[in-house]
Amino acid sequence: MNRKNTGTRMRDRALLFINGDAPKSLPNPENYGLIACTDGAFHYLKRMGFPLDKLDFISGDFDSHSGSDEDMYEEKFILTLDQEKTDFHKALEIIQEKGFSEVEVFGGSGGEQDHFLGNLTVAFAFKDQMKIKFYDEFSEYYFIPHHFTLKGVKNRMISLYPFPSVNNITTKGLNWPLTKEALSITSRIGTRNFAVEDEVSVEYESGDVLLFVGISEIEYPIIY
Repeated sequence: MNRKNTGTRMRDRALLFINGDAPKSLPNPENYGLIACTDGAFHYLKRMGFPLDKLDFISGDFDSHSGSDEDMYEEKFILTLDQEKTDFHKALEIIQEKGFSEVEVFGGSGGEQDHFLGNLTVAFAFKDQMKIKFYDEFSEYYFIPHHFTLKGVKNRMISLYPFPSVNNITTKGLNWPLTKEALSITSRIGTRNFAVEDEVSVEYESGDVLLFVGISEIEYPIIY
């Protein structure tokens, strides 16, 4: 999907780095109105040459603070000691307090898988308050509303993951379409589908859907 758009709409979004796997490439900081990271993510940003002066804040309990490399940015530290919430959760609360309702998140997957599942649970808790979109080297993923349309996705992997269930879901533009069907995390999920049309639509009656969209076109032959 295209993240190269500039202008007011992109500047209304926040960019957040958290402490999963470091991204393979870094987004353009000029496209965002606010840029933040958790304390663990600070170290991979420094290692990758991200312009640290662009960070608006660095939040967390600073259990991974390594000393002098962070001291010059100490005025940007926001100490969040609440152990009942993850660093990701607390960073979203700060971003929300600063007036942003759209957040692009890097570093949400990889590493210890309980962290990845925890990040999804946090995003689920905020889904009615903020638009949260994760990016990793394979896909972008986010919760979608009951009526949703994707464009420019032909030949890309599309996975529909019930969270934990979804009812009367109908899709158009996928190789294996669904028509008023049910998905459940305990019985049937909708992963590893792919788009055969440039436009894909998803509608469902109740429940919640976590949508994954592959970054690159699939490499195996398309069967129509």
